Amino acid sequence: MHIGSDVPSARPVRAALLVLALLAALLAAAVPAAGPAHAAVPDRWGFAFLDNPTPPTGYVPDPSRQWGSWPAPASNPVTVDQTGLGSYAVHFPLIAGPGGVAHVTAVNRSGTWCQLAGWGSVGSGIDVNVACYRPTGTPDNSPFTVLYSSSSGVPVPPGGDYAYLDSTPGGALISQYNSAGGSNVVGHSSTGVWKAWLPGVGSSGNLGNVEVTAVDPAQGARCKVVEWGPSGSGQTFVVACFDASNLPYDTEWTLSYSVKRAVHGPAIPPKSFGYLWYNGSVPAGTNFNSVAGSNGLAVGVPSTVTLPGIAVPSDHAQVTAFGGGPGWCQLAVPWARSSGTVQLYPICFNPGGAPVAAPFFTAYTSAF
Repeated sequence: MHIGSDVPSARPVRAALLVLALLAALLAAAVPAAGPAHAAVPDRWGFAFLDNPTPPTGYVPDPSRQWGSWPAPASNPVTVDQTGLGSYAVHFPLIAGPGGVAHVTAVNRSGTWCQLAGWGSVGSGIDVNVACYRPTGTPDNSPFTVLYSSSSGVPVPPGGDYAYLDSTPGGALISQYNSAGGSNVVGHSSTGVWKAWLPGVGSSGNLGNVEVTAVDPAQGARCKVVEWGPSGSGQTFVVACFDASNLPYDTEWTLSYSVKRAVHGPAIPPKSFGYLWYNGSVPAGTNFNSVAGSNGLAVGVPSTVTLPGIAVPSDHAQVTAFGGGPGWCQLAVPWARSSGTVQLYPICFNPGGAPVAAPFFTAYTSAF
C-alpha cells in the first residue's frame, strides 16, 4: 500500500466504519424473516388444495390445506385465479427463485385429470400454472392439489433421502436435486418413454415414494411410473407419458423421490407424514408412517389409504399412477381427518376414462 500525506486520519476511518456498520444493521433489519424453522431441504416450498373449481379472482383456497415456507403463511395465503376453462394460476407468495419442482393431482370422480402448464417467479412469488382436461382431451374445471418445492445443500437434520428432477421432452434436465450429492440422469429411449437414474439415494430394501407429473402448456398430457428398479447404489425409474388420445407423447415432466422424508423434501419437521405404494401388493419399504408405523389399505374404486396418527392441518396429498398402459390415477375426494387419522381416496381410470382398481403411489404430509 502506498503511504503518504493523503492517508486519512484514524478518526474519519472509525466514523466511516461506524456508518457502514449502521447501514449493514439497517439492511439486515429490512430483510424479511425466513419463516418457520424447517430443514435446510427444502429452501422454498408451498402447497395448496383448490377446493373451488370456478374460483373468483384472488380466491383463497382451503386454509386448512395450504401452507408454505414464506413469512407468516396464515397472514399471506396462497391465492388462485382462473385464467380460462380448466386453466388456473396458483400464486405462492414471497418464495420467488429459480428452478425447483412442482406436482399437481386432480380431485374428482369424473376422470378429469390435471397437469402442470409451467411455473416460475412472478414478482416476489412463484406462480404455478395448472391445466385440467376431460378424458376426451377437452379442457375442464376441477379441484386439485398443487405443490412447489426447491432444494439445495445437504439434508438437515440428516436421515432419509430426497431427490427431484424436471426433464425436457428430450431428457435434458431443467432443474434437479439429489440429497446424496450426485447428479440425476435422464435418458429418452423412445416416444413418450424415459429412464431416470437417481444415484446414491434409497436402497433395495427401503424404497420410499415417487411422484410424477406431466408439464405441457399446449395440450393434455399424463405421465406415470411404469417400472422401478431399486438398488443399494440408487434408484432407476421408467417414466411414460401419453397424450389425450392415449398415444405415447414426448412432453416435459417432473419427478420427486423421497425416503423417510415428506413429499416436498423435509423431515422433522414435519413430524407427521407418510406414503404408500400399491402395485398389486404393498412392497416392503414403501409403506411409511412417521408416527404410528404402517398404514392401512383397502383396494377399491376408490381405494382407501388409512394413515393413523398423522392428521395435522395444514396438510397435503399427491397421487401418481403406476404400471403399463395409458391409465391414470388421482384423488376421488379430499382426504378426511378424524381423531388424528387421515384417510386418502385414490381413484384410477382406464384409457377410456372408466374408474378401475389399479396400482398407484400416494403421499401425505402436514406442514408441522
